[in-house]
Amino acid sequence: MAKDKINMPSGMGGLMRYFDDYKSKIEFSPGQVVIMTIAVVIIMLLLYTFGGQILGI
Repeated sequence: MAKDKINMPSGMGGLMRYFDDYKSKIEFSPGQVVIMTIAVVIIMLLLYTFGGQILGI
């Protein structure tokens, strides 16, 4: 009965490789990500500290 089984080729084992098909037009280096993160933190701190005065709340 085991001989009646049909074996299909395994291919990639069900794994999809999306990064081969699509290349983003926008790319950031690790340094740029760090700088943008620091800038967002500074903006958030400024808004937390002075946001009430600036927005009149």
